[in-house]
Amino acid sequence: MKVAGKHYRTIWMEGSSVFMIDQNALPFEFRIYEARTCKDTCHAIRTMITRGAGAIGAAAGFAMAQAFLERESGRRLALSAQPSEEHFNVEDARNEIEATRPTARNLYYATEKVFTAGLISADAAVSEAQRLAEENVQNAISIGEFGSKLIKDGNRILTHCNAGWLGFVDYGSALSPIYISNRDGKKVFVYADETRPRSQGARLTAWELMNEGISHSIVPDNAAAYLMSKGMVDMVITGADRIAANGDAANKIGTFEKAIIAKQFGIPFYIAAPFTTFDLSIPNGTHIVIEERDEEEVHFQSGPDEEGIIRRIRVTSPGSSAFNPAFDVTPAEYISGIITEKGIIGANSEHIKEIHSLIGH
Repeated sequence: MKVAGKHYRTIWMEGSSVFMIDQNALPFEFRIYEARTCKDTCHAIRTMITRGAGAIGAAAGFAMAQAFLERESGRRLALSAQPSEEHFNVEDARNEIEATRPTARNLYYATEKVFTAGLISADAAVSEAQRLAEENVQNAISIGEFGSKLIKDGNRILTHCNAGWLGFVDYGSALSPIYISNRDGKKVFVYADETRPRSQGARLTAWELMNEGISHSIVPDNAAAYLMSKGMVDMVITGADRIAANGDAANKIGTFEKAIIAKQFGIPFYIAAPFTTFDLSIPNGTHIVIEERDEEEVHFQSGPDEEGIIRRIRVTSPGSSAFNPAFDVTPAEYISGIITEKGIIGANSEHIKEIHSLIGH
């Protein structure tokens, strides 16, 4: 990702600190958040300072590595007084990390890998977390290359939520095919759903597309049926936070609606996600835990006033309650295909298991 001509990754680790682009500040301010401890990184995941399936996975891996570094540091401090007592319980840390965003499969994948490495040494945990971050980038590039083959010059693509640079360590999933198509000279127009209540589409996807010089328009979440009925959308591409063994996919709330409408009008609906997002331990989407977030995300919005001061205001009726599920599940029958780092596969259990066996996940 280039911001003001400088290349950034969404998240990275230096020493024992994890650095990340503060997505809560975008698009009005660009700043870097430093998480010095495992708890700081958990806070960043929980409060959406960093968000998106791939970025959450990387953050979880780094947080797990921080936990092992903190245990090692505690052991050194306690060496003379209580050599047998562990200062930091990494299993408790793992549980805390995994509780931050329960729907995201990439998070569990990363904590498991880094936890296993950390049983060897803290340095091994850090190395594994860094390896997973690099794998995240390469997977995103491959998803973009495979997905760009689906995109024709002049295509109009609708996407929901943010699955671009900011949703991964770099490049993204759903937006990666768009970015690579754009760099290959194809003219692409993107409709970015605003994605209430956090407005990731309006605030993050639109900001990314603007930085990339890609023509786009922010549209209300409930405008998709109108756009598709008028023949204004050629394809829908979204990301996913967890994909079941049969191809059912959980993504930001409102994704299922888009899939239903796309099927009604015969418009291809694709999911873009790496195999770290797949969860073969669950047979279908009914087993996916759906995160429910604080209702204040529905009630309040923030942005700059006329003087450029960021203010938080209520946009709903005072005294009313709100229900805020963060995700819904799109059944496999509505998905035209899943764009992965190994190619485009069908949303069905046979194809998914076959590919998994080949890549060893």
